[in-house]
Amino acid sequence: MPSLSTELPLRVTLTGKPGLYTQAQWKMDWPGCEFEGGVTPGRVELRPADLAAKMGPALRIHFAPGQIGPEEGGAGWRWPIGTHDAVELLYTVRFSPDFEFVKGGKLPGLCGGPENVSGGRRADGHNGFSARLMWRREARGEAYLYHKNQPEKYGQSFAFPKDFHFPVGVPVKVRLAVTMNRPEQKDGSVRVWITLPNEKEKMLVEQTHMEWRSSAKFGVDGLYFEAFHGGSDTTWAPKTPCWAEFSDIQVTAASR
Repeated sequence: MPSLSTELPLRVTLTGKPGLYTQAQWKMDWPGCEFEGGVTPGRVELRPADLAAKMGPALRIHFAPGQIGPEEGGAGWRWPIGTHDAVELLYTVRFSPDFEFVKGGKLPGLCGGPENVSGGRRADGHNGFSARLMWRREARGEAYLYHKNQPEKYGQSFAFPKDFHFPVGVPVKVRLAVTMNRPEQKDGSVRVWITLPNEKEKMLVEQTHMEWRSSAKFGVDGLYFEAFHGGSDTTWAPKTPCWAEFSDIQVTAASR
């Protein structure tokens, strides 16, 4: 379990020379992770800062044609950040100009609890929660949540407005805030803001009656870095190579 003493804000500092992102670099930049997908097989690349796009050094995640999930088709790990009641995750994402959205895929978010609650492992109020983003068909977006009152086995989707589409080839700023509920109260929340190039930040999701947990034994304790297509089968997979880049990743305290 992560240490309760970890103080916010935290910023991911990407080290090493541009090129293949090695496991040694990953361990230095993301200390304390218990598992990883994508780094060892070589699907993660460190890219230099892009001053023209106003992006810092970035991790480029390469998506393998015909593959889904962080183990085979993208990347994923859980970075311990200490335990907190209200947290904001900020990052910039850029999809390759030829990105294949297909049916959908996962983007980084926040999580907490003793288990990795995702992939059909239903949240029950004691085992944890997760709050990630997803891209969907036609570059649409949503918040994708595993929480105590989720209606089905898999996560519950809260769609972005119908007129929203992720652009390709340009940086998109993401801000995701999660506030834990008091035990046995539905007073937790999740909010998502997106900033598109040359536009003002917009709130696209706000849910203020969330029940993430049944007791105060856990809070927000992890940055759930995931980037992959899927989905339950290869009909979600891209047919050709494509990538997404992530930069300026940080975690800050949020207000209730």
